[in-house]
Amino acid sequence: MPLRRRVLSSRIPYGTRISLEILKRIEKAEDYLRRSGFSQLRLRHYNGLCRIEVAQKEIPALVRKRKAIAAGLKKLGYIYITVDLEGYRTGSMNEVIR
Repeated sequence: MPLRRRVLSSRIPYGTRISLEILKRIEKAEDYLRRSGFSQLRLRHYNGLCRIEVAQKEIPALVRKRKAIAAGLKKLGYIYITVDLEGYRTGSMNEVIR
């Protein structure tokens, strides 16, 4: 498995089976968000739900673009699209085990 896809596994909750299909979906979703103008971001994958983390200063822009972003991410298979109001932070998936 390429290095980038191994790193993307950190976007998936503990105990969730990791598949190439999920990693590709995350990769496509993050690429889509970058093309939408966001530089510092993570997309956290929860099966049909995704949680978007962007820099706090970029949250207003994310909200302004919400319709286009929701449509783009739904095309990738996400049913529910959420925004983490705390913004981007490394290790947020570890918060459940602290």
